[in-house]
Amino acid sequence: MECLSSILSPTAVKFSYPMLASMAASAATVPSFSLKSMASGQRRTATSKHSAKPTKTLSATTATNPVSSTTSTSTATSLPPKKVLVPIGLGTEEMEAVIIVDVLRRAGADVTMASVEPQLQIEASCGTKLVADTSISACSDQIFDLVALPGGMPGSVRLRDCAALQKITSKQAEERRLYGAICAAPAVTLLPWGLLRRRQTTCHPAFMHKLPTFWAVKSNIQVSEGLTTSRGPGTSYVFALCLVEQLFGESVAKGIGESLLVCLDDDNSRKEEFNKVEWSFDHIPRVLIPVANGSEEIEVVTIVDILRRAKVDVVVASVEKSVQILASQGTKIIADKLIGVAAELTYDLIILPGGTAGAERLNKSRILKNLLKEQELAGRIYGAVCSSPGILHRQGLLKGKKATAHPSIVSKLTNEVVNGTKVVIDGQEVLQKALFMSTRGVKMIRTQSQVLADGMQSSSPSHEEYRLLDHISLWKQNFHTKQFWKMDVRKY
Repeated sequence: MECLSSILSPTAVKFSYPMLASMAASAATVPSFSLKSMASGQRRTATSKHSAKPTKTLSATTATNPVSSTTSTSTATSLPPKKVLVPIGLGTEEMEAVIIVDVLRRAGADVTMASVEPQLQIEASCGTKLVADTSISACSDQIFDLVALPGGMPGSVRLRDCAALQKITSKQAEERRLYGAICAAPAVTLLPWGLLRRRQTTCHPAFMHKLPTFWAVKSNIQVSEGLTTSRGPGTSYVFALCLVEQLFGESVAKGIGESLLVCLDDDNSRKEEFNKVEWSFDHIPRVLIPVANGSEEIEVVTIVDILRRAKVDVVVASVEKSVQILASQGTKIIADKLIGVAAELTYDLIILPGGTAGAERLNKSRILKNLLKEQELAGRIYGAVCSSPGILHRQGLLKGKKATAHPSIVSKLTNEVVNGTKVVIDGQEVLQKALFMSTRGVKMIRTQSQVLADGMQSSSPSHEEYRLLDHISLWKQNFHTKQFWKMDVRKY
C-alpha cells in the first residue's frame, strides 16, 4: 500500500490542467499557497508509453482578508452565472460534499445540492446530517456547467445506483461539459457508467486497483478531457479550487484561496503550546460543538468528522429554535439536539466554530455562555476557531491567556497574540486562525482537530468501521492507533 508520506508530500500534488499562473510567494510576513512546485510529482502508475498532457499549475498567496459569510470574491459577480450539481446520498463523505459546495458558492456558482434518496435529509458517512436543496429528479431537465460527485461509502454506491444521476452525468460527458469525482466515486460510480474511458484518472488509494491500469494516475488531482478526479477528503479543498479555476478563471480561484487563508507550506509552525496540561481520559471523551445560522460549514463539518473518526462522542447542538441551521454558504445542517437539551450533559471539550454571523449568534446564547463559564471553572478544555475566539474574549475566558484568531478580529483581542503559528494552546484553551482543506492530506484542517484528538482516543477503530468510512490512508497522520495502521486496505 502506498504510504501516506508519498501521497501527501508536496511533490505528489499536481494538476494536469494549466490554470492559475504561478505567483511569487510574499515575504516572511505571510505564508504562501503554491502548487507550482508540486506539479513535477509522480505521473502514472503504469509503465505505458501513453504521454500525459502538459501539466498545469495552481497557486495563490495567503490572505489577510476576513472570511466572508457571503460570496467572498467580488470578481465573480461580473462573470456569467455557472450552474453546478453536487449529488449526495446515504453515506456520502460530508467533508468532500460540504467543501465542494462551500468553495464553489464562494466563487459565485449557483450550486444545487441534490439528494439521490427519497428524502432530502441524508446522514453522511461520519454521522453529520445534511439537507439537500432538492431531489435529483428535479434536476433531470436542467443543464449544468459542472457535475461534481463527492465520495464516501456507501455514498458512492448510492450515487452509482441512481439512474437519474447516471443520465445527467452521462449527458454531461457526451456534451463535453465539465464533470468530476473524488475519493471512491471515480472507481465506484463513474467507472461502471463508462465515463472514465480514455481519461487519466485518480481516486482514493483503497480503490486504485479498480481503475484501468493504463489510465490510472497516482496524483492527488488529475484533469483529463473535461474530467477532474481527486483522492479523498484530504485533497477535496484543492479539488474544489481546481473546479473553480476551470469555471471562473485564475483571479477568482486566487481570491478564494486568499479569503480562506490557504497555506500549504511549512513556514509557520503547526502549533504553539503554553502552560501544558495532560489531555488524557479514562472514558470516551464527550465534545460539544455549538452551531448557529451563519456558522462556517467547513469548520463545523471538519471538526465533527475528524473527532468522530477518533472515536470521540461528539454532540452538535443548535443555539437556534430549530435543530436545522443554515450555514454561512447556504448548507443546511441538522444538529443532534438543541443547546438547552445538550446543556444537561457535561463535556470534556467545547469547541466553537467560526463564521462571522454564526459567532455573533453563538455569543447571544445565555445557555452557551453558562456552559463556557462552567467549563473554565471546572478546568475542562474549551477552544475556538476563526472569528469565534472573539466570543471567548468577550466572556473574559482569554484573560491572562495567549491567543490567536482570524486576522479580521485579532486586533480586538487585548491579550497577548501569538503570531506565526496556526494553533495556540494555553492550558485548557485551544485557538486557531482558520480552517480549510489543503492538498497535503489534512495538513491544515487537522491542526485544530488533531490537537483536540491527541490524547483523547480511548479505543481503536474497528476494521469494518474504517472500511465503510473509506478514507483510511489519508488520515494516518491524524490518529495514531497502531493496530489500525497495520491494516492492508487492499483487502477492502
